[in-house]
Amino acid sequence: MTRVFSSLDEFAAATGQHLGHSDWHTITQDQVNTFADATGDHQWIHVDIEKAGKGPFGAPIAHGFLTLSLIPLLAQRTYRVDGLSMGINYGLNKVRFPQPVKVGAKVRGGAELVEITDVPGGKQAVVRWRIEIDGEPKPACVAEFVGRLLA
Repeated sequence: MTRVFSSLDEFAAATGQHLGHSDWHTITQDQVNTFADATGDHQWIHVDIEKAGKGPFGAPIAHGFLTLSLIPLLAQRTYRVDGLSMGINYGLNKVRFPQPVKVGAKVRGGAELVEITDVPGGKQAVVRWRIEIDGEPKPACVAEFVGRLLA
């Protein structure tokens, strides 16, 4: 269930809190192939189903950057701040990919509001994301996402 904040001030008051988890999202081969086409990264571990099945992971895996790029999708399924004119991706801190995501796996994001600061026209938020893989002990990705939320 999406957590809803009625204002930037209410969101800022949640600093230090876990904001919730998204629902599960299944990684498909079509999604991996489309990402490969968009980025030019056609490495066999991602797109060659037969070869990847015999490779070190036993199946094709999603690109690490594909997993990272799911943060906006997972965020909208985790929390919402009402009253914004827009949100802007400002950057990332401390990105790691501890566990590969096999095609067909389900992932979800958990978010913690780490820091919030005032910027002209709104606030800058640092949200720590842990993208989990269903049934796996290690996360697929851990990253601090920096966003600008403008009123």
